[in-house]
This record gives sequence, C-alpha cells and structure tokens, in this order.
Amino acid sequence: MKKLISALLIIAVSVLSFVPNAFAADLAHGAKIFSANCASCHVGGKNSVNPAKTLQKADLEKYGMYDVEAIKTQVIKGKAAMPKFLGRLKEGDIDDVVAYVLAQADNDWKK
Repeated sequence: MKKLISALLIIAVSVLSFVPNAFAADLAHGAKIFSANCASCHVGGKNSVNPAKTLQKADLEKYGMYDVEAIKTQVIKGKAAMPKFLGRLKEGDIDDVVAYVLAQADNDWKK
C-alpha cells in the first residue's frame, strides 16, 4: 500500500510540475493595462503626483507596498489622488498589472 501511495504521489508531482500555471499573470497584458491606465502618473515607475512614492522597489518596500495584496488593494480602492479602478478594470486585468508593477520594480523599471 505504501508503494502504491508513493508511486501515485510521484506521478502526481511529475504531472503537475509540467502543467503550466493557469493562474499565472500575463505580464504583457499587465504592461498594456499599465500603459493605458497608470502610465500617465507612473511613467517609468515614477509618480508625477507624489514624487516620494514611486513604484521603485525601494519606495514600495519603504511604504509597505512591495506586496501583491497591498498593491491590488490600492488599485481597487484608490488612495489620495489615485482613483479607484474597481469597475474600470476586471479582476484579471488588476492581477496582471500588479504582477507587471512588481516585475518592473524588481528590474528597476528597465525595459
């Protein structure tokens, strides 16, 4: 019985490790969403409204925003001069733009 369970576990792990993640963010789509909705204030990861609070990794970390849920909440609800995007963007769009912002922050906003 132990051998059967072990064999099934190995097969399951093997199969699942080769299946692409259906929930993975689409960074190219996130870039398009960012360009259309965010770049007017955040071009190149900057912040034209509040220059101290950029989308650079150091600033995101400094202000507790280097986190998927924190960024997602701010995109959904807005804050200060940033409008809320709930209703303007679909949940998948928001997930993709959040992933794009974090990926760009990790890459110092270099193309």
